[in-house]
Amino acid sequence: MTQIQHRPDHQLRTDVTEELAWTPSVSAEDIEVTVTDGKATLSGYVGTYPEKEEALRAATRVHGVTVTADKVVVRHGNDVPDDADLTREAMNVFDRRSVVVPKDSVQVEVRDHVLTLRGAVPWQFQREAARNAVAGLPGISGVRNLISLRPSATAAPAEMQAKITAALTRHMPEQSQYVEVGVDGTQVTLTGDVPTAAERRSAEQTAWFAPGVTAVDNRMTLTD
Repeated sequence: MTQIQHRPDHQLRTDVTEELAWTPSVSAEDIEVTVTDGKATLSGYVGTYPEKEEALRAATRVHGVTVTADKVVVRHGNDVPDDADLTREAMNVFDRRSVVVPKDSVQVEVRDHVLTLRGAVPWQFQREAARNAVAGLPGISGVRNLISLRPSATAAPAEMQAKITAALTRHMPEQSQYVEVGVDGTQVTLTGDVPTAAERRSAEQTAWFAPGVTAVDNRMTLTD
């Protein structure tokens, strides 16, 4: 497998701009795109925080973009809830989602419409679920997810490595041979290369499924 050829920044800028316009959940008229050495920066304004997230995801879908930097500002309309109301709304969301996110495991703070989550949960999917549960609340300008992982069970590094490797073979049999899995305590490092960003993300998600994992360092590169 050979290293991917870098595409010109001006072509990447055009592709990112077109991808934003192609994405129906994003109003791209007020978003500016710059690209330097394959790193895309989005700036400008959107109406909601979920729209901002969709714009950033759209940029990362473009083949050849290595990093997406965020300078997009959420510009709310009228009748925006204040911080106290947003805090109550967020806590009500967690009360309704107690099956996915353990009850009383997450604390919420809102300042200037930016919501901060703290606490501890056993699994990464619960940490992600907590963030996703509140990201769409009207009036939110951002979410800082400071929830830590506190696994209820752990495995020996060799066992964890073997289980992740086996899962990668099930999920991506043609590419798993190019992925190296390293385990240091409860932290996993992925190295090697795969053809697409989707496979890179899939490998990282697979590593997060292993019991006891508290961090995944994805150092995999893209090849053609």
